[in-house]
Amino acid sequence: MSSSPTSLPLARLLEHAADALAAVRAGRSLTDVLAAVPSDARAGTQALSFETLRRLGAATAVRGRLAPKSPPPPVDALLITALALLWPPEVYAPHVLVDQAVKAVRRRSPNSAGFVNAVLRRFLRERDQLVAALQSDPVAAYSHPGWWIDRVKKDWPQDWSRLLQAANERPPMTLRVNARRGDAAGYVQRLADAGLPARVVGPQAVLLEQPVAVHQLPGFAQGDVSVQDSSAQLAAPLLLGVGVPGCEPLPASARVLDACAAPGGKTAHLLELADLDVLALDADPQRLPRVQDTLQRIGATAELKAADGRRVQDWWDGRSFDAILLDAPCSASGIVRRHPDVRWLRRPADIAQLAKTQAELLEALWPLLKPGGRLVYATCSLFKAEGQGQVDAFLQRHGGSGARLDAASPGHVLPLADNESPAQVPPGDGFYYALLHKS
Repeated sequence: MSSSPTSLPLARLLEHAADALAAVRAGRSLTDVLAAVPSDARAGTQALSFETLRRLGAATAVRGRLAPKSPPPPVDALLITALALLWPPEVYAPHVLVDQAVKAVRRRSPNSAGFVNAVLRRFLRERDQLVAALQSDPVAAYSHPGWWIDRVKKDWPQDWSRLLQAANERPPMTLRVNARRGDAAGYVQRLADAGLPARVVGPQAVLLEQPVAVHQLPGFAQGDVSVQDSSAQLAAPLLLGVGVPGCEPLPASARVLDACAAPGGKTAHLLELADLDVLALDADPQRLPRVQDTLQRIGATAELKAADGRRVQDWWDGRSFDAILLDAPCSASGIVRRHPDVRWLRRPADIAQLAKTQAELLEALWPLLKPGGRLVYATCSLFKAEGQGQVDAFLQRHGGSGARLDAASPGHVLPLADNESPAQVPPGDGFYYALLHKS
């Protein structure tokens, strides 16, 4: 990572990143925290915060070894941020990082500058030995909470180590080309003309060689393209029956419920692929404007309502749906590459509570589906309690009364590279998908 002449001094960015770390440790979402960071510091703060949170387990462990007695919280946050950024591979030249970290501490707590300087310089002297020693500590080695590591290991005994390592990698930037405006190959050429190398990785999916700001994407403001992970792009075609053997496409003007619609990426994808009568529902009224903005940008319309899908009496008009997309609230354990704070915000008890909410949503929405209709249940989770376990339990309750799992259901989509693929396409996020039919 390099600084430009117009960027803020590294010391100031370290202060912002340390504040963000302290907020996450106190239970706040990094997304909310970054929204409050001054605009000239936001991009740099996000970059440093992401790296810090991906290395937080290691940085916290090494601070415990080098300074067993915790310094005051503001100093501790700065120290751990600096240790995380010094953990290999280096984000900045070590001498630059140490110098700027000490400057940052001096602004906050002048009496602690010498202490922080000594700890960081000792870490650099002993770094190889400390890194090697901490490999035996799973929380430090994988930078995830112990309970999370245990759950991944239990659910995926063959792949758990690769999954945890993959969660600390930077995610690819994948685009979804609006099917009403063009195709993936044509858009790759538009990107090439703009000096942005990319390749086709799916029917409407394009992978950028390097991430860029959305305003640099040709036609983004006009709705020609959107940013959406390749795994998330599976939802709309699955619900519509596109490429699903033996599954008839939905009829024109089919009535479709997107039950947990915000921020609107899957809603938009549905409307790019078909002419539908869509009701986009979300329990958080503050998130619905994002859905509206997305639909307006691509030139699509849907009915938007703020309501809890479980409280059917509050929002349903009595007309059944041809299809329902339930992208249910979940742990987000499949998208921690993009949201590295999630692993540190979740608690073990959250998984059971989220699974309860998912089951309640399935039970509430299933009766609203027409006979012959279909429901796609989706979560961006690696945990089987939120995926396969949830659908297995649903089928036990409803299999005798007309619920059937389509054989083409993707199931758990793991964020792991396909080593057999000659193209070496970077993996998408972790998701679970089940296509359920109502006979």
